[in-house]
Amino acid sequence: MTEMDAPLDFEFEEPCIVSPIVAKHKKKKVIGLDDLLSDFYQVKSDIPKKESKRAKIHKFDESDDDLDTREAELNNYVNKCQQQMNEISTDDQMPLWGLLVFGDQQAMATLTFPELSSCALLQSFMENEANSLLGIKTEEGEAFLEGLLVNGWLLKLVTDHGRVEKCIGAWTFSLMLYSPKEELRAAACEFCCSILLPKNQVDTVMFEMGWLPNHSELRRALEVYGFLLDSPSKSSSSMEIVDGDSDSAGPPHNIKYWIKYVSVCCQARAKRSVFSTAEVEDLITSVIYLFLDRQLIGLSSALKDCLHSLINFFSDDAFHLSCQKIAKSLTCRVPTDVNCLRSVESVAGLDARSKHLRSVLAFQFLVACFDDKVHDEEQILRSLISINLKDKNCDLLKMYIQLVLAENWLFCNSLLKDKPIISETWSACLRNCSCQITSTDLRSYASKVRSKASYLLQGNATR
Repeated sequence: MTEMDAPLDFEFEEPCIVSPIVAKHKKKKVIGLDDLLSDFYQVKSDIPKKESKRAKIHKFDESDDDLDTREAELNNYVNKCQQQMNEISTDDQMPLWGLLVFGDQQAMATLTFPELSSCALLQSFMENEANSLLGIKTEEGEAFLEGLLVNGWLLKLVTDHGRVEKCIGAWTFSLMLYSPKEELRAAACEFCCSILLPKNQVDTVMFEMGWLPNHSELRRALEVYGFLLDSPSKSSSSMEIVDGDSDSAGPPHNIKYWIKYVSVCCQARAKRSVFSTAEVEDLITSVIYLFLDRQLIGLSSALKDCLHSLINFFSDDAFHLSCQKIAKSLTCRVPTDVNCLRSVESVAGLDARSKHLRSVLAFQFLVACFDDKVHDEEQILRSLISINLKDKNCDLLKMYIQLVLAENWLFCNSLLKDKPIISETWSACLRNCSCQITSTDLRSYASKVRSKASYLLQGNATR
């Protein structure tokens, strides 16, 4: 037998004896008398602990009322803090400007003009052969002229004749200011303005004017409208809401044509001098006062154009003196609150005259803020510096208004360049406002005063 045929080693090994797995059966523990006694005493010892826990729970239940009281106090404290934070966040909102400029309107002037039936223009139509076709009667003359006015033919006929009769001029002027019909108001305004200032400047026609309205006629119209320039006015905080359906309260619709006509009268000064210097001063005061009526915000553009025309009416020699008169007139009528800022800002032109009027007006309001006790430029600024801004009773809103007034007074004036002492005092005033009011000051308007002063101080340093 060869080695290849020899049996393997594992064939001679004895088989392993594997012992069978015997399942172990758990023996039940026999409870003896000792175990029962031990459990009994354990349960008995746990009874006092449970009673103690129950007593504590009962004690906690009795203190629920105290807990509710504390929660109520905490809620009240949180609500109070929230209310204070809301007051801090809303107090810095500037109050609204606005005065009640118009009161109850008077009865509108009568628009009956019996003399129209005998005017030369209408008689020329009546005597014309074409009237046999038109059939115009004398009693229908005014209605016929209204049709010519609305369609623009009246202006063409007057232009051809080169003459405006007294009755035609007075009639169209009254329609412009007092007519309840919009189409008649607009057409009459177009007619009156075109007579004074023709749109076609190449073929300018000098009309022979039989009648021309004066300042008293325009002043009378404002009185009919209920204008309250010389009467006590209510501030915006106490303004009564005007009923939109009321026909006797608030500004009338005719006021926009009054504004446009005044503007054209000043632009036509080179051709016809309608107003005197004193009358234009009065009109400027009235127009700036109109800016204070929130119901006329939609006419802001027309008011600005009118004010610009009025300012350019003056000669160079008379303008500076007139500015002083206008400013003093307004400071007697407008309170030194946000409304005075609105008055100053209404003079918004960038030309030299507008800047000068703005500066003079702001200075006069500053004088009024100190009850007319100081009138010198340096005294005004030193009075501003002397204000203790750290005082809790300091009126920071008033201080903010004074800062804005001083800004308009100085930045529209050459005093900063001509008088270095003014510039130094103004810078000291601004530093005083920036330093005395900290960034953590939570008083109303404190942040506004501080921010305004810092902004102006930075701008003043770069000038």
